[in-house]
Amino acid sequence: MKKVKKLVIGNWKQNPSTHTDASEIFKGIAKKAHTFTNVTTVVCPPFVFIDKLSAGYSGSSIYFGGQDVSFEKSGAHTGEISAAQLYSIGCDYVIIGHSERRAAGERDESVNKKIKIALEHKLTPVVCIGESERDSHGKYLSHLRNQIAKALKGVKEKDVLQVVIAYEPIWAIGKTGKDAITPQKLHETSLFIRRVLLETFSKKVGMSVTILYGGSVKPMNARELLEEGEVSGFLVGGASLDAGQFISILETAHNI
Repeated sequence: MKKVKKLVIGNWKQNPSTHTDASEIFKGIAKKAHTFTNVTTVVCPPFVFIDKLSAGYSGSSIYFGGQDVSFEKSGAHTGEISAAQLYSIGCDYVIIGHSERRAAGERDESVNKKIKIALEHKLTPVVCIGESERDSHGKYLSHLRNQIAKALKGVKEKDVLQVVIAYEPIWAIGKTGKDAITPQKLHETSLFIRRVLLETFSKKVGMSVTILYGGSVKPMNARELLEEGEVSGFLVGGASLDAGQFISILETAHNI
C-alpha cells in the first residue's frame, strides 16, 4: 500500500525566550527531520526568530510558518504582521484562528479575511477549529459546522483545496497525553468535518482537504491517534519545543 505523506506542524507559541534557545531547538529538529521523507515538517516559531532561522537553514526538509497574520495588506496597523512580510522571510504556512487567538477576541469574520489574504500571498492557511466542551447531545457538532462555514465563506473551491483544517478541541489543549481525545472520537470528528466540506463544496474537497489534530499530542499517543483517528497529521504545541519529543512524533508519522 502506498504511504500517504503526513503533515506535522510545531507551534512554539511564545517560546523560547532567546534566539540562542530557538536556534538550539531548531538544530535538534533539523538533525533528523531530513530522514523522515514521508512527513512534511513545519515549525512556527515566534515572528522575531523566523527570519534568522530560515536564512540560516540550507536544507529543504523543514518549512516555516507564522503563528498568525494580519488581514490587512499593509498600512498603519501597529504590531501586525502581513502575509507579504511572512512570505518574504521564508514562510510557506500560517496558523489562523488558533483557540488562544479566539480566546483573545479573534472573530470568525477575521479568520475568514485572514484565510483569503494568506491564499493571495501563496501561504497555506492552517485553520483551527474546535469546541470548548463536548456535550453528549452533539451540540458541539453544530459549533464545528458553523466555524467551518464562516471561515471558508466566499473562498473558491480550488482555493479550499489548499487549506489545512486543524481540529483542536479546546478542552484537550495543554493537558497530558492521556487527556487528549480518544482515537475513536477523533475518527468520528474527522469524518464529520469531511462531510461538512463535501456538503458545502464537493466530494473532491471533502476527500482531499488535509485534516490535522491538535491537543496534547505526545510521543505516547501519536501512533494511535494517526492510525485509528484517521487524520493526516498533527498541530503540536508543547512537545514541539522539545526536539527529542518532536522527532519521536515525526518518526511515528513517517512510519505509518
